Amino acid sequence: MAIFLSRLTFGQSGQINKELDWSERMALSVMKRNPEAWQIDFMDLPVWSYPQGLMLHAFEELWKKTDNNAYYDYIQAYADKLIEEDGQIKTYKYETYNIDMINSGKLLFNLYDKTGDERYKKAIETLRKQLKYQPKTSEGGFWHKLRYTNQMWLDGAYMGTPFLMQYAKEFKDSEAFDEGVLQLVLMEKHLRDTKTGLLYHGWDESRFQAWANPETGRSPNVWGRAMGWYAMAVVDALDFLPEEHYGRIVLTGILQRLAVAITRYQDEKTGLWYQVIDQGDREGNYLEASASCMFVYALAKGVNKGYLDKAYLKIAEKGFEGIVSELIEVKENGELDLTQVCAVAGLGGNPYRDGTYEYYINEKIRTNDPKGVGPFILAALALGR
Repeated sequence: MAIFLSRLTFGQSGQINKELDWSERMALSVMKRNPEAWQIDFMDLPVWSYPQGLMLHAFEELWKKTDNNAYYDYIQAYADKLIEEDGQIKTYKYETYNIDMINSGKLLFNLYDKTGDERYKKAIETLRKQLKYQPKTSEGGFWHKLRYTNQMWLDGAYMGTPFLMQYAKEFKDSEAFDEGVLQLVLMEKHLRDTKTGLLYHGWDESRFQAWANPETGRSPNVWGRAMGWYAMAVVDALDFLPEEHYGRIVLTGILQRLAVAITRYQDEKTGLWYQVIDQGDREGNYLEASASCMFVYALAKGVNKGYLDKAYLKIAEKGFEGIVSELIEVKENGELDLTQVCAVAGLGGNPYRDGTYEYYINEKIRTNDPKGVGPFILAALALGR
């Protein structure tokens, strides 16, 4: 831990400086809890997985802002722990076609650009190859995993699309731009409720799954983090599209429609969002941290980039204030805890996850889950907080 923390700003007796921005205070808290980045997500052994990629993407953005190489070193140490000398990725299983495993690949572009180390390029190409052969729906939408046949989940939008767009830009793969836009368009097409503007968690083209509506193929409820994944995917994908690409207009329109729906379901009192977004008054529902952080980030970045009307900045600010006042706990040493994060939620599998309201509200709730903490750092950065 000393390798990284010795370069960072602390007060006396290892205190985290409360004068720092929320983004740095949280990043320092993460590093205190996880001396090595592979430990993120409560891991006992190093794994290549999406929570690490999400958190370390936030660290990458923080490094760009602060120019503090301790954050860069923290990221690189994760990559070097998992990538072999020949570029093979430890614990990664190509044959599962698990789109979640693409997410951490986003970290490798900057590492390759900065070092020129061919290991990173080879790992990038491995992940790109997976997406080239990813099983698809009849319209070309990526299945979430090989074993989740014919299914698109909103989670997968974030896991695969920004990586694909960044690859397209870095390696001049114009077809990848088109395919990335298609993924986000298909999800809105099949999952958006025209009355509320909200998107359901998953879609089964075959209508085979017990959770799938026999007419629409949709899962039955609107899970907060699923929509959060999608909102972040859209706003991040726009970073890489060329100005002249038709997808900029398409994705900006999607983001604007999302912003309207998100705002409509923001809790008036706290500024937060519920685990099951549109059922806030129902027994057992709760204000959930990861969705709230993701929405704040997407709205704030959308305004900063000029995709959204400036009025949405107030919505984002209200959300961030709610996160800080309702969900952040500050320890005596200045360390931050983020509470009320849904640990995980999915559809199907064994034991079977049926997508009911009762299912979502009864999934485990954790403190400092990276799926909330990473977006908190991104939200704080987007708001300059």
